[in-house]
Amino acid sequence: MTKKETFIIHIVSQENSTWQGQVTWLNDNRTSSFRSLLELIKLMDEVVETGGEA
Repeated sequence: MTKKETFIIHIVSQENSTWQGQVTWLNDNRTSSFRSLLELIKLMDEVVETGGEA
């Protein structure tokens, strides 16, 4: 069974047709910055797959 994670995504700006901002996962109370939508998706995927150990 996969552990569920809760994310808060804060979009700071949009440049080069993508988003930049910060993502916070509430289960670990950690925040990370991202420079593109692809980077955001990768961060979220790592957290879900490893159970918050990204």
